[in-house]
Amino acid sequence: MAVHKEEQLYLPVKNFFHAKGYEIKGEVNHCDLVGVHQETKEVIVVEMKKTFNLALLLQGVERLRLGATVYLAVERNRKKSGAVNQRYGDLAELCRRLGIGLLTVTFYVTKAPVVELLCSPGDDPQRSNRPSKGKRLLYEFKERSGDYNTGGSHARKLVTAYRERALRCAHAMQQLDQASPAQLVKQTGVRQAGNILRDNHYLWFKKLGRGVYTLTEDGHQALQEYEAVITGWT
Repeated sequence: MAVHKEEQLYLPVKNFFHAKGYEIKGEVNHCDLVGVHQETKEVIVVEMKKTFNLALLLQGVERLRLGATVYLAVERNRKKSGAVNQRYGDLAELCRRLGIGLLTVTFYVTKAPVVELLCSPGDDPQRSNRPSKGKRLLYEFKERSGDYNTGGSHARKLVTAYRERALRCAHAMQQLDQASPAQLVKQTGVRQAGNILRDNHYLWFKKLGRGVYTLTEDGHQALQEYEAVITGWT
């Protein structure tokens, strides 16, 4: 069940925090919801939107300047499609890194709305840095001989370090007509030549006999398709 106005989120969120001991009031100094805990006197601010968007996030960051504990609340519509709507884990991690809480409200036809707390303000990020992936990123960067891809492009064949190595093998094989992995290693300096020929990931190579390979028609076409890359080497 989808809501039509963000104000429909107010009562479920109010009831959620009221059950936790907060006195709640709406629209206080342009804040959607403000609460004060009856015992600890903690002040919370909740900003609400039907969907998570940049405007809501910026609003939450601005509310942090008030010195209050800040939450964002959005509807969780089970029927709503879209990349952002389905990535609550990523959105919660973003909020953790900003020190903001995140709530979702799910509405039903036959029962009361359900409020779910995805993260609380002050929660530590759950996703740590990944040094191994950082090393692979730098390795891939260094292994590419030049900038042959356009950033932001989609559905295009990327010139990766692996594709470059395969192209070096194909280019050398075109000059030799047929070759062994050892010959290609000597000719190109690509130590992985043997694996590239055996894996034949792009179907560029054909085995003629034991340890002897030649180019396929696809291999010849690839050399034409990536002529600009090969010209960059030479």
